[in-house]
Amino acid sequence: MPEEQHTHKWWILAAIGISLLMSSIDGTIVNVALPTLTRELQTEFATIQWVVLSYLLGLAVLMLSMGRLGDMVGKKQIFSSGLVLFVAGSVLCGLSPGVYWLIVFRFIQSIGAAMMLALGVAIVTETWPAPERGKAIGISGGIISLGIALGPALGGIILQYLDWRWIFFVNLPIGILALILVWVYVPPLKPKEGGERFDYLGALLVGVALLTFSLSMTFGQVNGFLSLSTVALLALSIITLGAFVWVERTTSYPMVDLSLLQNSDFSLNLLTGFLTFAAISAVVLLLPFYLELGMGLNQQQVGLAMAVVPLVLGILAPISGVLSDRYGTRPVSVIGLAILMTGYLALTTLNTSTQLLGFLLALLPVGIGMAIFQSPNNTAIMSAAPRARLGVASGMLSMTRVLGQSTGIALLGAFFAARLVYHSGEQVDINNSQAGHLVSALTDQFLMAALLVAVGLAIALRLGWREYKARKGEAVAEGS
Repeated sequence: MPEEQHTHKWWILAAIGISLLMSSIDGTIVNVALPTLTRELQTEFATIQWVVLSYLLGLAVLMLSMGRLGDMVGKKQIFSSGLVLFVAGSVLCGLSPGVYWLIVFRFIQSIGAAMMLALGVAIVTETWPAPERGKAIGISGGIISLGIALGPALGGIILQYLDWRWIFFVNLPIGILALILVWVYVPPLKPKEGGERFDYLGALLVGVALLTFSLSMTFGQVNGFLSLSTVALLALSIITLGAFVWVERTTSYPMVDLSLLQNSDFSLNLLTGFLTFAAISAVVLLLPFYLELGMGLNQQQVGLAMAVVPLVLGILAPISGVLSDRYGTRPVSVIGLAILMTGYLALTTLNTSTQLLGFLLALLPVGIGMAIFQSPNNTAIMSAAPRARLGVASGMLSMTRVLGQSTGIALLGAFFAARLVYHSGEQVDINNSQAGHLVSALTDQFLMAALLVAVGLAIALRLGWREYKARKGEAVAEGS
């Protein structure tokens, strides 16, 4: 790596970090504005939720393709183009004359976000020296978590003093600053392989597969997972996913190098990350209902209490990255998973008489465990990928996070609803349920989340044991 890249590594991290912060804030800043948007744009919740859904679906469908395109065309070129498109989409969102225009412009915004999120970690991985890579990736993960925490708070401030359109216009000056830093400090990072063609058929098939899967999860929550629309969408997703695998195995220039998944360090770490994001997304979705309906907190108190996990992630993720550089990714990630599972088990002690301090003490291990686990796991995934496929690996890493969130919310949300009906003894809406029944259903949900993390912990321990035996075998061979 050229020495100039080492000299500018902090400026490179700042350029990528500002871009990731902006895109992660925009993933949550809109949530707090949904009631205002419903009134201002004169629409109903069933329509306004697509302002959020179109953004998530755009990320899920496009990130993998953008990672591959970055490997082919150049990571800086795709990343900076995504930054321009994201800022332009933000301005269009702010100028939207109606709700359907806003939904379309949010999808355009998500295309730019997908280009940035798919390649941000790859650029950091390639431009930072290997001994400090874990620290840099940890800081990047912490920035994303900080953006998730800042989104609702920043949105609330903007809505209190300015028009709702400024939640999008605020991206213009930040985006211009980030773009200048990217142009000045991020090196070209030109692809080393030439003559490859983009796999349009593969991109189309994986896009349809991910879109129909995400839609099936959404329709399943609304219409039931055995409804005709849900089953049809899920079947179409499975069929197109199978066709995608076949195309990738037969084409000369596949979008995804399926041999990456044959590397267990890569594929099993991806699976572990998927399980943790599925668990935490579903729990975070439901905790506000407990805080408001079970504990009687107001919305401001709920927002502050929910900021604990992302704030802890933002603080501890860089430290975890440094520890993984020093002690290795496996022991640090195992400790993180163990603490995370302990946190979910601690949440099962919550009841209707729990005070705010007791809630925070129970929730704190979840944030600590996720922070300790996430950075070394991301480092292990990226380190397992060859240099020429860092863009695809980064895209798969980001896509795993998005799919984990959408799958966790859909499937575990349905599990919670079923347990709420069981404890209530009748069909009941969450807003009209008794606090005791709500807490009982949440307890079941926390146990399910702990089970998912336990599976991830078992996978990590298995990989750690295999690595230990490999090192022991190498030591014996050297001694003989």
